[in-house]
Amino acid sequence: MAELMPLVLFVAVGLVLLLGYPVALSLGGTALLMALVGEWFGLFDHAFLEALPNRIYGIMINETLIAVPLFVFMGVMLERSRVAEKLLETMAMLFGPLRGGLGISVTVVGMLLAASTGIVGATVVTMGLLSLPTMLKRNYSPSLAAGTICASGTLGQIIPPSIVLVLLGDVLSSAYQQAQLDMGIWSPKTVSVGDLFVGALIPGLLLVAAYIAYLVLIAVIRPHWMPAMPAAERLHSGSGLWLQVVQVLLPPLLLIVAVLGSILYGIATPTEAAGVGAVGAMLLGAQQRQLNLTTLREVVRQTAMVTSMVFLIFIGAAIFSLVFRGFHGDELVTDFLTNLPGGTVSAVALVMVVMFLLGFILDFIEITFVVVPIVGPVLLMMGLDPVWLGVMIAVNLQTSFLTPPFGFSLFYLRGVAPPELRTSQIYRGVVPFIAIQLLMLAALSFFPELATWLPHAVYQD
Repeated sequence: MAELMPLVLFVAVGLVLLLGYPVALSLGGTALLMALVGEWFGLFDHAFLEALPNRIYGIMINETLIAVPLFVFMGVMLERSRVAEKLLETMAMLFGPLRGGLGISVTVVGMLLAASTGIVGATVVTMGLLSLPTMLKRNYSPSLAAGTICASGTLGQIIPPSIVLVLLGDVLSSAYQQAQLDMGIWSPKTVSVGDLFVGALIPGLLLVAAYIAYLVLIAVIRPHWMPAMPAAERLHSGSGLWLQVVQVLLPPLLLIVAVLGSILYGIATPTEAAGVGAVGAMLLGAQQRQLNLTTLREVVRQTAMVTSMVFLIFIGAAIFSLVFRGFHGDELVTDFLTNLPGGTVSAVALVMVVMFLLGFILDFIEITFVVVPIVGPVLLMMGLDPVWLGVMIAVNLQTSFLTPPFGFSLFYLRGVAPPELRTSQIYRGVVPFIAIQLLMLAALSFFPELATWLPHAVYQD
């Protein structure tokens, strides 16, 4: 009976989630109820819960996590300052003469928004509202238009500065130190959020290049799916167009360079760079004449709501983790993964499949703070590079959020798409991009240097 309690705990949480209760309360509340049941039958020691105040205090004083509200503020401010709208208009005119130019524009703007905001839901919704009606009006294939927007929106998962990478980096840092201590290494190495940011750069840019290559291929073999913009609709050309490109593109690029560049060159920590990004987003809002007291109040309120949700999930996940360990679930997972036939390869493959499936019902925050602390130390004890593992998890979750029928990005787009766009068309549109994502996962598996080379080169490990 005792060995089944960790599995019963997982099943109970899943059932409560299916009933529609909030994730944070489901995690914490179900874990506490299971702890009471376990103590009643002598299967759980309530002393494990005595560590909860220290866990919560550790979250409160964690300087890395200060980056979360700052990056959220940066993303929401950029969303309200109409940066995306002007970027899309300008890129559409720049690539307009080309077949598929609007699709390429959506991908490029999605990349820039991902590097500016790191918020997947906001990017998909923004791109859906701004570009989907235009693409459908210009006779783009509905499925191709929907797939391009969903895929471009999920780039916020992998292209830094990403909130996913901030949270994942913090959790992996703890898991890496725990793994080394379990192996008897008393002077453990560390892995930082900055390492993960740098490691995700090459895979993220390769994904963007692969998306664009696919769109170019479709423009060649199916030109009627992606017609060029009529010349009459291109308001600017020649030097006037290039001047507008510079005016619109330069400010967000400078912001991206300021945030990522300060991290890459060791001038600032990710938390300090997030502060730079928040101030830079306000300056961009002022430049667009969108910064006023009303906008600032809305941005601060939205930031407070998202941050509160994130930290409430932290607390729920901390309770769940303690109860899971109290039922010796961590030992069960360690024994299971280390004794799998096929060794490390089988263990990594199984964990990736489980995370992929969990991505259908849980957001990245819950997966990061519930699953990664359980499986991370075990996988890292097998000799895996923590940066590579972090990038693999991020790309895997990005793929999960694109995959029908439960992908989060699909629901985000469905919520703002016009009624004439059928759900089946959205599903069909994302299939080629899912294939690209899977190819990237395979490339990372066979060539880990895609994620590990740049951090070693930058930090001279």
